[in-house]
Formats: sequence, C-alpha cells, structure tokens
Amino acid sequence: MNDLTHELLYRNLQDVFGEGDATRRRQAIEELYTEDCVVYMPLGTLVGHEALDKFAGDLRATHPHFAYTPHGEPQTLHHAGRLAWGSGPRGEKPEYTGLDVIIVRDGKIAALYVFLDAVPA
Repeated sequence: MNDLTHELLYRNLQDVFGEGDATRRRQAIEELYTEDCVVYMPLGTLVGHEALDKFAGDLRATHPHFAYTPHGEPQTLHHAGRLAWGSGPRGEKPEYTGLDVIIVRDGKIAALYVFLDAVPA
C-alpha cells in the first residue's frame, strides 16, 4: 500500500494540478480518483471528477509556468498519505507551499485534503 499511496501523491501533484493539457489532466483524474471523490480545501469542497477537473484547470490557467515540487518524502499510515509541496516558477523559490493528505479506497484517491501554508508578507 505504501508504494501505491506514494505514487498517488506524486501523480496527483504532477498529473492533476501540474498538468496544463486538459485531456491528459482529465485522464489522470479518472485514473487516480474514485468517481465520488471529495476534495477539501480552504476555498471550499469539491465532489466528483467534473468539479475537480474544472478547479484544477482553472487554477493551472492562473499560473501556467508554475511547477509543483515535492518537499521531502511522502508519509503513509494505513490507508492515508501526506506530501508537502511548493509551487512557483520552475527553478525558483516557491511562491506558496502546502500539504496534501489523501485517503485511499480501492487503489484510488477517495478524499484529498489540501492545507495551504500562510504566504509570507
């Protein structure tokens, strides 16, 4: 389960939130997430592939040149995992950072909790 959870965490970061191509992003969402997935974030809650796809695409459009970079190694515990990350222009200091926590069910992400760190002034 650890290897699968690690893969889901990394692929979510790159293939969903880091993907600029809408077709590849949608394919990744369908591969990685359960149909009834729930995403909890500071801006609200998303349910299902359609809502996640729209949000990830809209977010990507606001900063298409940003890269998502894992910070440290993922950690897993039973059917959950977490991964810290940063996002900013490729090769530069991240403009924002956060932590993803996933709950895995039947080999896919059933829930994603996105914690954003405070942006320094």
